[in-house]
Amino acid sequence: MSIIKSFSVGNGDMFYIKHESDNFTVIDCYLNNEDTNESIINEIINESKDKEIHRFISTHPDEDHIKGIKILAEKWGIKNFYCVKNEATKENPSEDFKKYCELRDSKNKAFYIEKDCSRKWLNQSSTERGSSGINILWPNPNNEEFKKELESIKEGNSPNNISPIIKYSLNGGVKCLWLGDIESDFLDKVKEEISFESVDILFAPHHGRKSGKISEDILKLINPKLIIIGEAPSEHLNYYNNYNTITQNSSKDIIFECEENNVHIYVTSPNYSVDFLKNKNKKTFENYIGTLEV
Repeated sequence: MSIIKSFSVGNGDMFYIKHESDNFTVIDCYLNNEDTNESIINEIINESKDKEIHRFISTHPDEDHIKGIKILAEKWGIKNFYCVKNEATKENPSEDFKKYCELRDSKNKAFYIEKDCSRKWLNQSSTERGSSGINILWPNPNNEEFKKELESIKEGNSPNNISPIIKYSLNGGVKCLWLGDIESDFLDKVKEEISFESVDILFAPHHGRKSGKISEDILKLINPKLIIIGEAPSEHLNYYNNYNTITQNSSKDIIFECEENNVHIYVTSPNYSVDFLKNKNKKTFENYIGTLEV
């Protein structure tokens, strides 16, 4: 069994995966609320304490994906920092961006992710422990469109389109896909180089914004059973009609309890419900809303 949690942090992203194997992964960081920052950090510390391998994956260095990384690194400790190799700059860098750059450029902590990269225990098992089940579908650092984005962020422009595409798979269970804040027009330019396959859960890019809407031809390849729409302002959201969705503006925190063939889903909003999940009467956490069969 593994646990995936999507934190309700407002207009930003923060996730963790407590893997079935001896791994714990945090994807992005957005600690923007003094009332909840401490509890989120404490939860990450407590949930990861029985795992030997800790990693942080940064999709890109915008504030809504790195805010609070400095304090997270101080309190949790970031031993393994995964990001796309880049030279992003900011005109007025925040303390968190400075920390991002320190981690990004570290010879001891940084590992640069790209399409089909391989590493213990990201996606390689050993006699010591199993892998995390994470594979990187994009970027290809030799792609000309991607190179243009790398040059653009060196000048301080938006880093959205350096976002990697991250796939997580549980043996005999769920398959999930994250795309950071990759934008629709850029994804359409490079889609022929990406080996899209069907997944069970898709975390909609760019917090579910219309600017990150995935085109229908790609959606047909991904064929998600569930799309998680983030916490962008409602007027900017694309609601992915004709697909099963959970909207985090309404559901708040989402916990995915992943077992063989099943994902049991819980939310923190007590009044939130959907009609497309199976009822298997699970009670591991509060506010069970149903089970996705995978």
